[in-house]
Amino acid sequence: MAFLGASIAGIAATAYFFFGPKGKKNQKHVKAWAIKMKADVIEKLETAREITEPVYHEIIESVSKEYKKGKKAAQIDIDELAKDLKKHWKTISVSAQSVKKDILKGAKKIK
Repeated sequence: MAFLGASIAGIAATAYFFFGPKGKKNQKHVKAWAIKMKADVIEKLETAREITEPVYHEIIESVSKEYKKGKKAAQIDIDELAKDLKKHWKTISVSAQSVKKDILKGAKKIK
């Protein structure tokens, strides 16, 4: 069940970034490294046992450190993206909880 929650959180994060209020702007201005960094964050979210705000922030920090070491982009750009991802925690957690409730309702109906 924790895996399901983590997967939902990752999907919610991606959907919010690309289809949320600033989605069109984000789609136009995203650089290849930023897309890969977000994908790496989502991948780690999917493998996490449980997603809480501190875990979410730690995952973002660890991925951004990897990108800084690999010099995949300017350090300031990586920091800016990490900061942006972190500030979306509440929206992501609310979206994930909503999807999780819908899935659980569907599972109860199937029983």
